[in-house]
Amino acid sequence: MYKAPVEEIAFTLKHVAGLAPALAEGRLGDLTDDLVDAILSEAGRFATEEVAPLADIGDRQGAKLVDGKVIVPEGWDGLYRAWAEGGWNSLTASPDFGGQGLPHMLNVAALEMWNSGSMAFALGPTLTMGAVDALTAHGSEALKATYLPKMVSGEWTGTMNLTEPHAGSDLGVMKSRAERRDDGTYRIFGQKIYITWGEHDITENIIHLVLARLPDAPAGTRGISLFLVPKFLVNADGSLGPRNDLHCHSIEHKLGIHGSPTCTMIYGDGKFGDEPGAIGYLVGEENKGLACMFTMMNNARLAVGMQGVAICEAATQKAIQYAKDRTQGKAPGWTGSGMSPIIEHPDVARMLVTMKALTQGARAICYACAHATDIAHTAEGDEARHFAERAALLTPIAKSFATDAGVDVASLGIQVHGGMGFIEETGAARLWRDARIAPIYEGTNGIQAADLVTRKLPLSGGAQVRGFIAELREIAEQARASNLDGFGETAERLSASLADLEEATDWLLARLAAGDAAAALAGATPYQRLFGLTLTGAYLAKGALADEDHGRAERLVLCRFAAENLIAETAALKDRVIRGADSLAAARMLFA
Repeated sequence: MYKAPVEEIAFTLKHVAGLAPALAEGRLGDLTDDLVDAILSEAGRFATEEVAPLADIGDRQGAKLVDGKVIVPEGWDGLYRAWAEGGWNSLTASPDFGGQGLPHMLNVAALEMWNSGSMAFALGPTLTMGAVDALTAHGSEALKATYLPKMVSGEWTGTMNLTEPHAGSDLGVMKSRAERRDDGTYRIFGQKIYITWGEHDITENIIHLVLARLPDAPAGTRGISLFLVPKFLVNADGSLGPRNDLHCHSIEHKLGIHGSPTCTMIYGDGKFGDEPGAIGYLVGEENKGLACMFTMMNNARLAVGMQGVAICEAATQKAIQYAKDRTQGKAPGWTGSGMSPIIEHPDVARMLVTMKALTQGARAICYACAHATDIAHTAEGDEARHFAERAALLTPIAKSFATDAGVDVASLGIQVHGGMGFIEETGAARLWRDARIAPIYEGTNGIQAADLVTRKLPLSGGAQVRGFIAELREIAEQARASNLDGFGETAERLSASLADLEEATDWLLARLAAGDAAAALAGATPYQRLFGLTLTGAYLAKGALADEDHGRAERLVLCRFAAENLIAETAALKDRVIRGADSLAAARMLFA
């Protein structure tokens, strides 16, 4: 059974990601160290005792569409009510609408715990938080006053409606349309697919944020507008009015996250209402909806990264416990009676330590991204711009590296279980099935790699990424100067990886400057992994340097293992970045 690693989460937030210095400098208002610990402790208790026990039920029963209504798994309605009543939906929301105004670092830490407990359950609240962010940033005062209080409280949930059957990630060719009405509202028509928690029976209203195109809109993504489309219209006094003209046509039968209803939504087919067309309200300006939606998407990308971390943690815990209990054969040096626990076998130990290192690295990367976001919001001038760029640089890495790690770690977890891992009753297979969607949605990891290379590396003319590499090099030098025996070859290996990262970065920036985007994009995915592995080595070293209590020995062991067993891959990844483009271009003939 999953147990939230509250102490590890708190340590990473404070001493690796940067929460402790931010608190000491007074950057986060009245937030104190004691309050951080109290919030994390209660979030951990709820995830362990309330969420995790219902994960398998959600997987087995799944969400069901019955007579046009989506029924969630047994116990989930009560779980959601308890979660909302606990105030968890409001952690980072504005106090103007009932939120607590806490930093994103705390919210992503809580998200990790919810998702470790049950990723399928946590998806619903995650989308609501994103909708709240988008509406807070871009909605009119009237829309915010009407919808935000009940969305922040969790009384109403929210969704994001982008994808259409023919469009996938290319929103420029979307067909959903909007028509203006004289009363200032719009009528929305179209079909959206893969809408997470698009319909359910947990809350009395669902607030959809829908991308659609006006008749006179420019072509492509420049002609997309964003609309708020409630399931039930809201009267002037805040009470619910008639059903809007939208409904769930079907739910997907998926590889994983079975308890999460993934819906095909139909808008404006005349099933409800006096006339066809779902009533919608413009968010932001006409034809500028994609910028509004990106507020939600960028936060969602970090949240998806946390799903990867969450699966890593849950899979690692499950595998370690199994490896301690399962006996088979006799490991080298085993002196006990009978067969040894499989955790004593070197190959099993290698898998488990790899799982733990990837988990810790992915966690630190995501938390560091949240830290940059928080500081960008509290700082001013050049400092705010610097941290906004740092958050932008880290977001695609956090989303991609953590979700790839989630799949890899869950797969290793199945391997540790052996044949029992392939059997559903152990739960190891569910974690892999749930994890597999995360590298795909909110922009595939290939899209994240393209974004990282073509948009984020050139920030400030490349000064942002080069400055970041210089900061990471300081960690390697601190490890070298510490003379701690437990570091082994960490400083040398980390320095080598940083050199690989710097050389690959310079090559990609030169290709972009020369107008050779194809060559840069050919190396984008290996570069993204190169960056993530290097950050893993650096952040594990930073944690070992910061930890002066009894836990240092364990952190040194994990850091050394990662440095001497995992991050050496960066040399091969650098080679793929710099020398792989020509062979990839030639290989396209295989598919002609």
